[in-house]
Amino acid sequence: MRLFFYELHEGATDLLTDALLVSERDHTPDQFATMVSAARAAILDTFEEDTLVEAIARELERSHGFTYIGDEKLRASMSVGMEDEDTFLVEQSDEFRTIVAEMETS
Repeated sequence: MRLFFYELHEGATDLLTDALLVSERDHTPDQFATMVSAARAAILDTFEEDTLVEAIARELERSHGFTYIGDEKLRASMSVGMEDEDTFLVEQSDEFRTIVAEMETS
């Protein structure tokens, strides 16, 4: 089975939140943009999620069969580092959320 990956970015906050989505269907960038715009319009005034990106991702999951890779779908999480003691299984908790962050290293 082939899977296709899509990403949403929300740059209006200091965190620059992102969401990753997976689909078994291949959507062109223009098709994806149209679906995202429609999902945004559908939830903009009523969403209850913490971020607009998460709300749009969940709407795409409901209306177009995408799978939003949210924390509730993670089976395991590892912290990895150069040293052995920095590599360990991370205990899951409702107190913490995963975010995808992009940062410039220059």
